[in-house]
Amino acid sequence: MSIISGLNKEFESRVRLGMMSVLMVNEWVDFTEMKNLLQVTDGNLASHSAALEKNQYIEVKKEFVGKKPRTSYKISELGKRAFQEHLNFLEKMMRQ
Repeated sequence: MSIISGLNKEFESRVRLGMMSVLMVNEWVDFTEMKNLLQVTDGNLASHSAALEKNQYIEVKKEFVGKKPRTSYKISELGKRAFQEHLNFLEKMMRQ
C-alpha cells in the first residue's frame, strides 16, 4: 500500500482544499465571498464547487435576494467527515 493511499483525491486541488477549509469554520459562505477569499475566477470556483457537490461534500443553495441571484455553500456532514479524515491522514504522514 502506498504512503499516500489514505489521502482523498477529491481534495488534491488547492481550490477544493481551500473551499473545504473555509466551510469547516463557517455555516454558509456565498459565492462572492468564497471567490474573494480564494482569489479564483467565477468559472474555476463553479467547476470545483460542482465537483464537491457531486460527491455530496457540500450543499449548494441558490436563491434570489431582491432581484439578484445568490449562490451559497455549506459543508455537509459527509464532507466534514471526509475532510477530517483527509486532514488526519496528512497529520499521520507528517509524523512518520
